[in-house]
Amino acid sequence: MVVVFITLVGLICRKLAARFLSPSFKDQVQTLALGCGIEGLEFGWLPEISLGRPYHIMINRKVSANELGKFAEMMLEMLPKDLAFTVFVPSAKAFERDLKLQVNNSLVGDKMNNTYAIISRVLGFSAVPRTLSSVSVPFGEEISYDSLSGYPLYVSKSLDGMLVVNTVRSERVDLKNGKIVVHIMDGVIMDAEFEQSI
Repeated sequence: MVVVFITLVGLICRKLAARFLSPSFKDQVQTLALGCGIEGLEFGWLPEISLGRPYHIMINRKVSANELGKFAEMMLEMLPKDLAFTVFVPSAKAFERDLKLQVNNSLVGDKMNNTYAIISRVLGFSAVPRTLSSVSVPFGEEISYDSLSGYPLYVSKSLDGMLVVNTVRSERVDLKNGKIVVHIMDGVIMDAEFEQSI
């Protein structure tokens, strides 16, 4: 019974994919899969995002440097723009409140190296190497991902559509910077050891 169901689901998915995906896209994905050692790839997979909202609508818009603040901008500059990442960036207020970083004080002289080290460490805790929009997080569920540093991130969505990551609530979600999805957080995602060192 289970085998019949799985076969039926796979058949439906292939029919939908054949109808909605262009042949050139299929060829590119199959070529990429073969390059990664995946053979016999069939279009029976479903997209990560809801079928009700196309990707270009899902991501609000490009984020400007003024919205992010200098420290968040520095964080994003550390990542390649041509690869998919999701970054849970602290707001400008959170950088000042939680990390004691101030633009007019922390970016001068020998403090610059320390500031850069703090920001790169925060990036390791708050970035995942995949696209994660608020649409792809179901209500009432918690999704777990490992950050770039291996720190576990527990992502859920509140009733108003804002994301909560390790108890830190987002202020804005689904902004875009190249292929990077940016969520502005009202706090800093970090482990206890790093928090005590600040």
